[in-house]
Amino acid sequence: MNAVADRKHSHEAARLAKRLRHQVGQAIADFNMIEEGDRVMVCLSGGKDSYTLLDILLKLQAKAPVRFEIAAVHLDQKQPGYDPSVLPAWLGRLGVPFHILEQDTYSVVKRVIPEGKTLCSLCSRLRRGSLYTYAADAGYTKIALGHHRDDIVETLFLNMFHGAALKTMPPKLRSDDGRNVLIRPLAYCAEADIAEYAEQQAFPIMPCNLCGSQENLQRKQVKAMLREWDAKHPGRIETIFRAIGNVRPSQLADRELFDFAGLGARPETPRTDAHAWLAGRVPEDEAANA
Repeated sequence: MNAVADRKHSHEAARLAKRLRHQVGQAIADFNMIEEGDRVMVCLSGGKDSYTLLDILLKLQAKAPVRFEIAAVHLDQKQPGYDPSVLPAWLGRLGVPFHILEQDTYSVVKRVIPEGKTLCSLCSRLRRGSLYTYAADAGYTKIALGHHRDDIVETLFLNMFHGAALKTMPPKLRSDDGRNVLIRPLAYCAEADIAEYAEQQAFPIMPCNLCGSQENLQRKQVKAMLREWDAKHPGRIETIFRAIGNVRPSQLADRELFDFAGLGARPETPRTDAHAWLAGRVPEDEAANA
């Protein structure tokens, strides 16, 4: 009986690994994430997502239609309880080139952010700054981040609820300073699959002591909302994600994306001045012709 269970477990693990490799490969192809001669810097946080990203990219590298380099880069933020020996030991056994950056962002965040306030925003900015600067200076052509499908959907709702903007994390992006191209090869992967894969692979997960105890973060609230939706209506998160790639500007209300003002206007009819509508009146020349 145990032998049958073991075979079933092994079969399911193989299917999961194959599904994740396919989804990552599809995302890379769809968005042309990795090109011939690229030097890809994988940002390794020590969490399940970045471990999975590095592992799958290394597996795909051997059969990829293009040649590219992979290196792992980790930022030691000097958090209390951090064990600096874990990642070098694991990466050394893996045989992948790596570099450990050291920057005491922990002290900066704790000094600047009042007690009880959310630390993630400042922490993320400092971490990105260090990693992006290193990537540009070291000549990496792509920065691979471990954000997955659920992260992308959660960010969509965070921006809607708290930023009044219809935007999220794109699978591929040029950084604001123009020096780096960011890619998210896990964009098609579900968080639950990644968590299961990380457990199967026994990655040495390194918990974040800086923000892990902040239970009321806005992202956690959105995550709980989406999980409740998906439990009641399985597949809803996937449907929302597909909608992000199926945008109809004419069905929204962004005047910079679609020319609503010119829609249906007859060439011989001058358009009414927008400010006149706001003031509750029309220009004098139009009023005279009424």
